[in-house]
Amino acid sequence: QVQLVESGGGLVQAGGSLRLSCAASGATINNYAMGWFRQAPGKEREFVARINWSSSSTSYADSVKGRFTISRSYAANTVYLQMNNLKPEDTAVYYCATNRAGAFGDWGQGTQVTVSS
Repeated sequence: QVQLVESGGGLVQAGGSLRLSCAASGATINNYAMGWFRQAPGKEREFVARINWSSSSTSYADSVKGRFTISRSYAANTVYLQMNNLKPEDTAVYYCATNRAGAFGDWGQGTQVTVSS
């Protein structure tokens, strides 16, 4: 069974950058598509980015397109989310998940990102 642990969150000023990591243990995620989601206070969890198993295809929410980049390391069994030009509206708890059989699952515990104006 896959366990996912997110890290790299923190407090940053608007315009700054953070890189989130999603480290997998218990099993390899190298054959899975992976996704990042976020949930702001009082709001529903929303899709942020997805990468397919081979890294040949990525997709992003319109709100982060051009600012965020999803990538993965097969050697490290880890997925990353590089976030640049952060905005206060990016403040949320960020989660990673596997994407198997059309569904997202194996959710991590999340990492808090706070962007101050």
